[in-house]
Formats: sequence, C-alpha cells, structure tokens
Amino acid sequence: MKLRTSSPLLWIVLATIIGFVLHKVFCYLWIPKVYEASFLYSILELYVGFGMFSVLLIFILQRVKKNAIDQVGFTFMGLTCFKMVIAYIFLHPILAITLPKTPTEKINFFVVFIYFLAIETLATIRILNNTQQNH
Repeated sequence: MKLRTSSPLLWIVLATIIGFVLHKVFCYLWIPKVYEASFLYSILELYVGFGMFSVLLIFILQRVKKNAIDQVGFTFMGLTCFKMVIAYIFLHPILAITLPKTPTEKINFFVVFIYFLAIETLATIRILNNTQQNH
C-alpha cells in the first residue's frame, strides 16, 4: 500500500506515531526528567488528545466532502477555530502557573498543537486535491 494513495485517516495515525516517537527522543535528550515528569499533560496525553481530534476532524471533512464539496474549507476553518478554543481551555492551567518548568511545558504544548495543525492542513489539502482530480 502506498502512503500517497492511502486514507487521510491512516496518514494522520502514522504522522501521530512518528511525531510522538521523535518528540520523546527529543525530550529524552534535551528536557530534564524532573520537568517532563511534572508536566500537567504528559507527551503521550497530548499526542493522544490531539491525534483523536485530528482523526475526528478529518473524518468530518470526508463526510462533508461527500455531501457538500464546496463547504470543506469552511468546515475546516470552523473546526480549527473550535480546536483552538478547546486547546486554550486545556492550556489555561499551564499559563496560570509560574514554575521553572513552565516555559518548557508551554513550548511543548505549542509544538504539539502546531504539529497537528500542520498535519490537519496537509490532510485537508489532500482531500481537496482528490476532490479536484475526481471532477
């Protein structure tokens, strides 16, 4: 099975696993264990949460594509705004504390957020390109 012709959902799952492994290696090499152990949300929790949201987002976009092709972009923007609100709600406790590990934890959270935003954007582009190729 070629990755290019595979489902965007499979592509997101693979990108999640690869991102998680690379992130864990980075943390192992450069982030003090004491910091990582005291994060409010572990790296695994962040990847599982954002990964599940990404899978849900792409699943919804695939359904929208079948029913209203012209609405895929608007749906992506709306779901991304909703995701930002949810992410802020989860980020708020991190922003409220001031400890030596807090800057590292903030960066960690934003890196995962941006990583999944990029994955979702690329998957949405693939969905839109497949729509154009099919017509």
